[in-house]
Amino acid sequence: MKRFLFIFFSTAVIGIIFYLGMDYQVKLREESAITFNLKPFLIFASIFPVLFGLLLRLPKLIIEIKNKKQWAFDWIKFITVGIPSLYISMLPLLAFYTTNLFFSKAFILLGDTTFTSIAGIVFGYVLLDSLKSNNSSTNNLQY
Repeated sequence: MKRFLFIFFSTAVIGIIFYLGMDYQVKLREESAITFNLKPFLIFASIFPVLFGLLLRLPKLIIEIKNKKQWAFDWIKFITVGIPSLYISMLPLLAFYTTNLFFSKAFILLGDTTFTSIAGIVFGYVLLDSLKSNNSSTNNLQY
């Protein structure tokens, strides 16, 4: 019952934060359309998905921390999945400053933040998922 309540309340908090964040993003988009100042919208559109991805992984991390095991960082997962997804999630902000970056012209032409938002969620999740206990089965694989 304790586990059910923890997961239920975690889901409720994540849902409320998601709703408030999306509401704020819509307000920023409307304000940027009026004032022609895109910087606050682009900063929020780049950072909020990363924070949301962190929130999605946080309940499981809390459960893993309670086990009190030794921790390690999975650099391979972070470099192969995390770094590219961070780059894609920051494209709206990077495209605001320069158009000479890889994929930045495609972002400007599309003008949509869905792809970059998904990449930000992936980065936030992978960032916390890269923290693994030394006893987990994925760290014991030998290649």
